[in-house]
Amino acid sequence: MDKVLLCRLDAVPDGGAHVIDIARPDGAPAVVVVRRGGDAWAYLDRCPHFSICLEYEPGNVLTYDGEVLMCAHHSALFRFEDGHCIDGPCQGAALTPVAIQVVDGEVRCAPGMPAVP
Repeated sequence: MDKVLLCRLDAVPDGGAHVIDIARPDGAPAVVVVRRGGDAWAYLDRCPHFSICLEYEPGNVLTYDGEVLMCAHHSALFRFEDGHCIDGPCQGAALTPVAIQVVDGEVRCAPGMPAVP
C-alpha cells in the first residue's frame, strides 16, 4: 500500500509545527505535524477539550522549546512525542494521533488514515 505524502520534513520547523489541511471525505480536521530534529509526530488538529482546532490563526500552532504544542483557545499543553495533555483544562487527555513515517525526508501516512484508533 502506498503512503500518502503529507509534507517534506524540512517544511516543519525544527521544534515547531506545520498544519496540513488534507481533504477527507469524512470531514476530519487538518493534521498538525510537529518535529524535533529528525523525529516527527502528527495529530489531528482538534483539541480534546472542546473538539476545536489548536490553531491561533489558520495554519499556525504554537509550540514551546521543541517539547510541547499549545491549544490557542484554552492553553492546554500537549507533548510532541505522544500528544498527552500535561497542563490545562483537558489534562490527562490526548490528541488523536496520525500514523506517519519519515522516509527520505518526507512525512507520509497510509491512505485511509490519518486517525489511528
